[in-house]
Amino acid sequence: MQAEQVKRENQQQSSQVENRARLLVKCPDKPGIVSVLSTFLLKFNANIIESSQYSSDPENGTFFIRLEYHCENLQAKSDEMEMAFTKIAEDYEMDYHFYYLNKRQRSAIYVSKELHCLLELLWEWQNGDLETDIAVVIGNHEDARPIVESYGIPFYYLPANKEIRKEVEARQIDLMEEYNVDVLILARYMQILTPDFVNHFENRIINIHHSFLPAFIGAKPYDRAYKRGVKLIGATSHYVTNDLDEGPIIEQDVERVDHRDDVVTLKKIGRQIERRVLSKAVKWHLENRIIVEGNKTIVFH
Repeated sequence: MQAEQVKRENQQQSSQVENRARLLVKCPDKPGIVSVLSTFLLKFNANIIESSQYSSDPENGTFFIRLEYHCENLQAKSDEMEMAFTKIAEDYEMDYHFYYLNKRQRSAIYVSKELHCLLELLWEWQNGDLETDIAVVIGNHEDARPIVESYGIPFYYLPANKEIRKEVEARQIDLMEEYNVDVLILARYMQILTPDFVNHFENRIINIHHSFLPAFIGAKPYDRAYKRGVKLIGATSHYVTNDLDEGPIIEQDVERVDHRDDVVTLKKIGRQIERRVLSKAVKWHLENRIIVEGNKTIVFH
């Protein structure tokens, strides 16, 4: 009896995924956009499950919207729907993208020696809380190999330094293509990426770092923060651009500290914040909740 119930639940979940999609739109703001989008979905008998919108300026700004919808026989209708939408997009000068829930994004995780962010992502993925298939993990140290391979995920050790960076990145790009990777997650990957590599994956590389920047740049930031007597520490997750650590911010968080917290404690608190901030940023990216606008993001929670 229990097996039959599990089977029915799995079938129901599979049906929901097969028939669900998301539509993200960015366009000049003007009256009637929501009505046009709703009418379009209604014509295909699609039911809106979730809708979030934002206007930067109602009179002369940019309009952003995220729609999640359910549509019976969606896979058979999707091409027709996308073709029909091109006229609307042209009329309203829309940048847009359809995302289908049955097409899971494939991710690659890059890691160095600190494994706390990698572990958090693996736990979230194992629990089914990340809408992704972790296709591969790449490390410039061997430390992560036993953990990664215990999950049945391929691990590649590619040492990196300035002298061989070009060759290493060429190999990394080959691996991303081989594993058909959609998003790259830098889980405390302590290497600077070249412009060629970053341009290859525009708005598809997510990074995490402490939020002391632009203060305490370089080595031992927590030691210097402790000596300075900081009262807040935090973490920032952002898309990687060729401006080092200055790409569009996805998520940030902080915690208050005081004189009783030594350097070791500050680092522990910092790692905890990094884990949850990176996890949230990755989750929102995978759930298509982010629209990049210039060097900032619109995040629909």
